[in-house]
Amino acid sequence: MTEFAGRRVVIAEDDPDTLAALGRLLVAERFEVLTATDGEAALELVRERDPDLVLCDVLMPERDGFDVCAAIKDDPDTRLVPVVLITGLGDREDRIRGIEAGADDFLTKPFERVELLARVRSLLRLKSYTDELERAETVLFALARSIEAKDPYTEGHCERLALYASDLGRYLGLPEDQILALRRAGTLHDIGKVAVPDTILLKPGPLSPEEQAVMREHTVVGERICASLRSLQLVLPIIRHHHERLDGTGYPDALAGEEIPYTARVLQVVDVYDALSTDRPYRKAQSPARALSILQDEADRGWWDPIVVTAFTNMVRDQPAA
Repeated sequence: MTEFAGRRVVIAEDDPDTLAALGRLLVAERFEVLTATDGEAALELVRERDPDLVLCDVLMPERDGFDVCAAIKDDPDTRLVPVVLITGLGDREDRIRGIEAGADDFLTKPFERVELLARVRSLLRLKSYTDELERAETVLFALARSIEAKDPYTEGHCERLALYASDLGRYLGLPEDQILALRRAGTLHDIGKVAVPDTILLKPGPLSPEEQAVMREHTVVGERICASLRSLQLVLPIIRHHHERLDGTGYPDALAGEEIPYTARVLQVVDVYDALSTDRPYRKAQSPARALSILQDEADRGWWDPIVVTAFTNMVRDQPAA
């Protein structure tokens, strides 16, 4: 039995002889093999069965291998699944098309058994590392939600911020990696509150100066918790700086103006809006219009980025259902 016994591999190949040969080879290595004879069926298997690897012929009916690969890589739920394109064509342009579609590797027909297995094992090993990182991220997200669940007044806050922030990032025309960072930061921005005692975190009245100092440490602690994951590097400045103010009176570093990372300025605005528009122990929720008005007043006071506040206001008015 190999170290990858039981790992799930989808083979998409319309030639029955090649499909049978690949299947026999991988079953002999104790992989779980799923097969499809056209591109559309292959995509259905990938979405439904969560494979560890896809071997995909380039020339197939319904959707060709380039299209299948691009669809897998464009879907956030499947983009980390390695895809090997199998082709009998030696044309350089086909490899370029495959690279553009996001292919992780290529095999040329007729393929060598030893080469095929070496490539499959290499990509499965890489997938194992990716899965470990995903599990670590899952633990962090679960921790962040458990902190939120302590306080009934903040229930749903993380999910709303993830939605607001990513929507606003898209409205502002930010690149996709920053939009993803905003979505993740919406959930993880307050993870550092795990180090704040419940007596402070859940206190219904105003905090003393000493308690405020403890609470303010959550931004630094949160950054430290997430710093070991390379996949969260774009999230770290948002976590650390989402309580800075444009006039330099925020924390933890008293940054001012352009010193505050732009993505942190985006999250600040939606964080304040959500706080204003939901119930708190010390006041009832403001109406959306009133919350936007307060946001604008605070931007005029020099706290928040006025361009981001204006963009958020326009987004809310343009998309009232959201």
